[in-house]
Amino acid sequence: MSAPDPRPTVQVDIVSDVVCPWCIVGFLQLDQALLQTNTQARIRWHPFELNPAMPSEGQNLREHIMEKYGSTPDQSQQARQQLTKLGAELGFAFNFDDDSRIMNTFSAHQLLDWAETQGRQHPLKMALFKAYFTDQKDISEVDTLLSAVSEAGLDAEAAQSVLESGQQASSVREKQEFWTSRGISGVPSMVFGGKYLVTGAQGVDAYRQILHRCMAEAA
Repeated sequence: MSAPDPRPTVQVDIVSDVVCPWCIVGFLQLDQALLQTNTQARIRWHPFELNPAMPSEGQNLREHIMEKYGSTPDQSQQARQQLTKLGAELGFAFNFDDDSRIMNTFSAHQLLDWAETQGRQHPLKMALFKAYFTDQKDISEVDTLLSAVSEAGLDAEAAQSVLESGQQASSVREKQEFWTSRGISGVPSMVFGGKYLVTGAQGVDAYRQILHRCMAEAA
């Protein structure tokens, strides 16, 4: 039997969408902070749809950003370059191009909700981030989702049944409502130790400070 891990553990609830680049950036910054503070985290991912009305065919990403946020083409390009640089520094590849699309993510959230019951939610979340941002896959397509499921060590046949039955749909809607009713309107939103809310990708230093605070209070 292995010895228990002596490192302190902090519960971190992350409200996130799999098409939000700042969500993977924020998580990877948090991951570095955990390493630097010799802390482990119990990560739970919670559903948030940036574009719940997005049709199945999706939309060109640059057009979507320009329409939704009023960004100019130059601003959009600068944002992509910034994210690509940040990602590279954190060991993650953003592969944006002119054909990148924003997709509907409700099916992905249903599988993430199911994966939590299987103890494999975090690996699936990471696989979905990679599929969308690195591999430029359509994560609204069943084949893409099932490939990510397999990569995360989950049963693809069972996952397909989850999607076909819609058995997790109401659970996802309830969880979305829970967080939005508590004022969450953007992602990533991280709750540390059930009490400290941090919004946006705040950087390694900021996460390190909040981890120190949580650990000091738990001591």
